[in-house]
Amino acid sequence: MILYWAVWVVIRVAATVLFRLKVSGQHHIPKTGGVLIAANHASYLDIPILGCGVPRRASYMGRMDLFPGPVGWLMRYLGWIPIRRERVDRGGFEEAISRIKAGGAVIIYPEGSRTEDGRLQPGKPGVGMIVAATGCPVIPAHLAGTFDVLPPGARRIQLRPMRVTYGEPMDFSALLKELDGESKKKDVYQRISQEIMGRIAALEGVASPSTA
Repeated sequence: MILYWAVWVVIRVAATVLFRLKVSGQHHIPKTGGVLIAANHASYLDIPILGCGVPRRASYMGRMDLFPGPVGWLMRYLGWIPIRRERVDRGGFEEAISRIKAGGAVIIYPEGSRTEDGRLQPGKPGVGMIVAATGCPVIPAHLAGTFDVLPPGARRIQLRPMRVTYGEPMDFSALLKELDGESKKKDVYQRISQEIMGRIAALEGVASPSTA
């Protein structure tokens, strides 16, 4: 726990000084209880930048090859939930579901992979599976500026402003009542994903780093 918050403080201070990081809407994140935080994915910086804006300890889902070797052990200790990208990783998703049911906060990027051009991509149904299994509220979040600081393929970090904006909690209890049969599940999962991505898109203008 001490190590987690030490890393949190270091990243928050460094991001504030170097990138003029601004965080808004964090009051929407419940202080206790299971919750899923869903954000756009534009850069390798998204995990630390989004994490240092969450005022409680959080776990985060990321692809399995992101942290190889001994670094992977450390990142798991800090909350990383490794996910296989080539197929639906039931083990990884079950771990995320378990942590939420235990009252934890889990971060997910519904797009599944980083954007190549900075624009939002369609969300995948995996986020809907987690919501259906837990019934938890979803906090939409938008990261602005991380793509400009470190886009895919870049070798150097650019000193550009960044901003994280958290939106109001989303409640899917009414939609979850429609779950009935495997075919219906897939439809509901995708609808949940689409609604979340729509809310993230709505935060995009508010989260523009130019307004920081």
